[in-house]
Amino acid sequence: MYITDFTGRTAFITGGASGIGLGIAKVLVERGARVVIADLRQDHIDTALAQFAGGGRSNAVSALQLDVTSREAYAEAAARMQAEFGGIDILVNNAGVGLEGPVLQATYADYDFGFGVNIGGVINGFVTFLPQMIAHGRGGHVVSTASLAAEVVMPAHLAIYAASKAAVCHYCEAVKGELAAQQIGVSILLPGPIKSNIHQAQLNRPDHLRAGSGFAESEAKLAQREVSDSWMEPEEVGNMVADGILADKTYIVTHGIFKDWQRARAQAVLDATPDVDNAAVRGL
Repeated sequence: MYITDFTGRTAFITGGASGIGLGIAKVLVERGARVVIADLRQDHIDTALAQFAGGGRSNAVSALQLDVTSREAYAEAAARMQAEFGGIDILVNNAGVGLEGPVLQATYADYDFGFGVNIGGVINGFVTFLPQMIAHGRGGHVVSTASLAAEVVMPAHLAIYAASKAAVCHYCEAVKGELAAQQIGVSILLPGPIKSNIHQAQLNRPDHLRAGSGFAESEAKLAQREVSDSWMEPEEVGNMVADGILADKTYIVTHGIFKDWQRARAQAVLDATPDVDNAAVRGL
């Protein structure tokens, strides 16, 4: 069955110890779910767990350290979820890196890092947890965090980020129908500016992908970016996500600031599309 109430449900949230992931975790706990925070950063995990102390909320939250690019670590996490909770009901593929830098300086290390986390981590979540979610027969939901950058033409220094997030969108759109047959909903979160730590890409890059990177200078500069007070609070996003799960929304969009750009991109594709079915004309 689809998710119609969070009481008694177990949610597994990657990148769950800060920013959007933590905002989703807080809302789901308040609405009655058990939440497992999975995050690469132990310092973020420790800070996040402290925020749930008191009021009975700490009993509803647990955490584990996870590198979403590691399939072995993901398999271990899934086995733990099966043993402790009989499997999860909600998977939130939220972990991501805000990679940016001069595209002509990008190396394989930069592509492997950006795509490895932003789309590879999502695929690892699906492949690892879907068998478990299907087997327990309780239905469920998968939310994957993309970005509004995936829906517009972005500047070249954001090419890797935008392309990896666009892949998240297209994958989730494609699998939604098939997973519906298993009573598993699928949503794509398309956030705009949110108060988060996504600019700390340099701190999250593994050592083997630092050597030879062309983005070292750009990442150091990005790490100094200050989070604006005008950006959306993570808990507000969390409420949007929770409501989106209950409604099985395909798209959960936080901001309308790019709407004209989104429309322009879609119109450009339509304008370039022939009005005649060329295959039919050729008799194919």
